[in-house]
Amino acid sequence: MVQSLAMDDPIHDYLHYCLVERGHSQNTLSAYERDLMSYKQYVNETHELTSWTDIKRSHILDYLYTLRTEGRTPTSLARMLSSIRSFHQFLLRERVAMHDPSDLIESPRSGRKLPVVLSIVEVERLIHNAENTETKYKDRDVAMFELMYGTGMRVTELCDLKLDDINLDLGFVRCIGKGNKERIVPLGQPAMNAIDRYLQNLRPTLLKKLSEETLFLNRQGNRLSRQGFWKILKKNATEASIYKDVTPHTLRHSFATHLIENGADLRVVQEMLGHADITTTQIYTHISNKHLRDVYSHYHPRAKGKEDHK
Repeated sequence: MVQSLAMDDPIHDYLHYCLVERGHSQNTLSAYERDLMSYKQYVNETHELTSWTDIKRSHILDYLYTLRTEGRTPTSLARMLSSIRSFHQFLLRERVAMHDPSDLIESPRSGRKLPVVLSIVEVERLIHNAENTETKYKDRDVAMFELMYGTGMRVTELCDLKLDDINLDLGFVRCIGKGNKERIVPLGQPAMNAIDRYLQNLRPTLLKKLSEETLFLNRQGNRLSRQGFWKILKKNATEASIYKDVTPHTLRHSFATHLIENGADLRVVQEMLGHADITTTQIYTHISNKHLRDVYSHYHPRAKGKEDHK
């Protein structure tokens, strides 16, 4: 038999603290108690935890996601997170727990939409289409797609790349992001191979001025614009029978989501994306959780009611 968290005493201690030291009304105390008892029940039923120090940020995110799938509004979720956060901060102050797992969890926003993300299969179809197109620019287009999906850089960062920003010997690219902040992102072998083919086969034929340092050139030999990249991406997505609303940022979203789905640390993903605030990166955790639950709901025989299996 799995031992449950001994949660009642800390909750009661917290409610007493709220009454005596913070002077909350009885209605507020009742609301806190309902929220925390519901939270307790979820953790005990879904995770084999025996101590408050065992609770992780992912447990809280899973709980909030479960509430959302049950139809809770963003306002309700925000209130629940507020109760949980205040409780964990109390446990930290009282040294009942050694960390606050609710730290850095962003409060749900009303009307916030999850970004469009391509599946791994769709990314492969997009790149395969570019590789097999009849256009003479295919080496450039494949290199751009591989680079954007392989690094998560923004389209402006891609278009601003100089030859010196790419180091194929060491396998990294230097990006200049928002606020003129520089970051170094590793390159995968497919991206390195594609960039090398572009540099060897196509860029010399596009080059009009030897002084041009921009990496990706248009047919006039000038810096490729964001609008130019968007048109290239849209054309290839349509030809690859990808029916999602694909934008340049879609490849960035896909890069981050696939990393997190495969176990990458959120802080590392934040650094590679160039996010100043980790709460911006956390949106990809929500996408990853949704993907896992969608897969579970679709494939697990006990995920649905009996009538669904008849």
